[in-house]
Amino acid sequence: MFVFEQAKGNKEANYEQMLKQCEALLEGETDWLANLANTASHLFHVLPDINWAGYYLMKDGELVLGPFQGKPACVRIPVGKGVCGTAVAKEQTMVVEDVLAFPGHIACDAASRSEIVIPLRIDGKIVGVLDIDSPVEKRFDQVDQKYLEAYVAIVLSHTDWSPILNGSCFA
Repeated sequence: MFVFEQAKGNKEANYEQMLKQCEALLEGETDWLANLANTASHLFHVLPDINWAGYYLMKDGELVLGPFQGKPACVRIPVGKGVCGTAVAKEQTMVVEDVLAFPGHIACDAASRSEIVIPLRIDGKIVGVLDIDSPVEKRFDQVDQKYLEAYVAIVLSHTDWSPILNGSCFA
């Protein structure tokens, strides 16, 4: 059984603890679906001031909703649209302080005010994104980016991506 609570204290120390929890959560498991589901839940329960955490995966040239925690979400996002699609098009992490000011923002949850999206890159190919929303404007900063990119690196390294890469998971 896993018990993960929001840490209280220094932001960077909390993130260091969260990275260790991620390692423990994924230890011995490589299934892409299980790992994405568990890490979406982990992030949702340990990060303060968020209202959605989850993944979108590339399928037939667009992002399709994957494992997540939060309110129901948009199912498909074209590359280049919204924060998630822009992160894929630019092939970089997007930190948006105010989603209402982001051109083309896709409002799946009207309560969201800020967002961070980190691309999932396997062998140079973007296979999806980690998307985290907050009801707090300016919730995410460079510290969040640094540690959430490290979190994604842990997920990527502990997961067998062959079903995603060869398309068998979407058959």
